[in-house]
Amino acid sequence: MSHKPHDLAVEFPDDLDLLHRLKTKGHFSALADRYKEVNHVIMRIEAQLEAASDMRVEELKRERLALLDRLGAVIREARRTPA
Repeated sequence: MSHKPHDLAVEFPDDLDLLHRLKTKGHFSALADRYKEVNHVIMRIEAQLEAASDMRVEELKRERLALLDRLGAVIREARRTPA
């Protein structure tokens, strides 16, 4: 199991200012909060602080990836539009 951090700042290191600005927006903020929650649960499972079946871990990882895709789309769109 990987213990690589998957925080948004790690996933989008070149967009830290943009991330901060977007987190004030309702939709992005809700997605980012859910991403953080799912990522936290996965990290706890990988660190063996929380038990979960392999199926549950895979479901969580799929959800995290889907959220990351959605967040990435919002970030890409925000890059194209002026602040």
